[in-house]
Amino acid sequence: MRNGQLGLSLGSGAARAFAHIGIIQQLEAMNIKPDVISGCSLGAFIGCVYITGKLAEFTDWLLQLKLKDALAFADVSINSGGVVMGERLNQFFFELFGDTRIESLPVPFATIATDLTTGKEVWFKNGLIVHALRASMSLPGLIAPYNYQGKWLIDGGIVNPVPVSICRALGADVVIGVNLNGDVVGKHFTSVPPKPFKLQLESKNNHEDLSKPFSTRIKKTVKSSLSTMFSQLSDSKSKSPGIFDVLAGTINIMQDKITRSRMAMDSPEILLEPQLSQVGLLEYYRASETIKQGEQCVKQSEKIIQKYMNRLNDHSFNHSSQQLKDEII
Repeated sequence: MRNGQLGLSLGSGAARAFAHIGIIQQLEAMNIKPDVISGCSLGAFIGCVYITGKLAEFTDWLLQLKLKDALAFADVSINSGGVVMGERLNQFFFELFGDTRIESLPVPFATIATDLTTGKEVWFKNGLIVHALRASMSLPGLIAPYNYQGKWLIDGGIVNPVPVSICRALGADVVIGVNLNGDVVGKHFTSVPPKPFKLQLESKNNHEDLSKPFSTRIKKTVKSSLSTMFSQLSDSKSKSPGIFDVLAGTINIMQDKITRSRMAMDSPEILLEPQLSQVGLLEYYRASETIKQGEQCVKQSEKIIQKYMNRLNDHSFNHSSQQLKDEII
């Protein structure tokens, strides 16, 4: 029986978040289970899958995921605030979690989103899992903002990519924080150059295509080019970065700077930073290597992890409580 509580804070990082699976699996191999969990963006999703006992089943499905399967989640829109509307994501969440509420989970859990209007953190400690996850995963420019209780919410990684503070608020005495963006700024995601993207509004059957509304033709064009988006999110040797290179690079820089700032104020006792610069922001089909990086990261940190576990078993930790000025849902 521990005298103190162990917290696990799972950071944001889009496709890189599958490293959390390897981290959790390796911690369990060491007979270590967190007492509280916080998560941001896809890190929050992995946390919920783990807490609800679906991690093994989800991992098996994930390892068979192909590029075309990942594209099936993309419900393209040109006027929703993101390339993807996110309704298919919501449907996927409902299939996994149904109407399960956060407060009913066997392990204390919370996730975070960002209020697009005020810029404040919005913590989800209660309510339906599906709402919390959809809000926390609204990656700016890619997945449309989520309207919840009259607020437009976007990705929690905008304000708190590794939500250590939430673990503290949930009662953790020692926190394992997972930063997925520590080595990605300025790095090439892959050496494979992106495929050329040609905007073609009309098909060979011009009369049939022109009979459709312009917005429908645009949506069709965008949807057919989503596979190109995955490769364009990877840097290349080209002289000029593409639009998705710029978007991915901007998100990487932003999250790296914000993470460093937040860590300076409230750093975890144990910081795990798997090496993931080779994995593109939306390369969800590369889960196998991403999971392995997570496992390797824990193996390299076994001594420090075990040191803190021994201390937790010996005596409790006392952290001064912080004033929670941001809104809690």
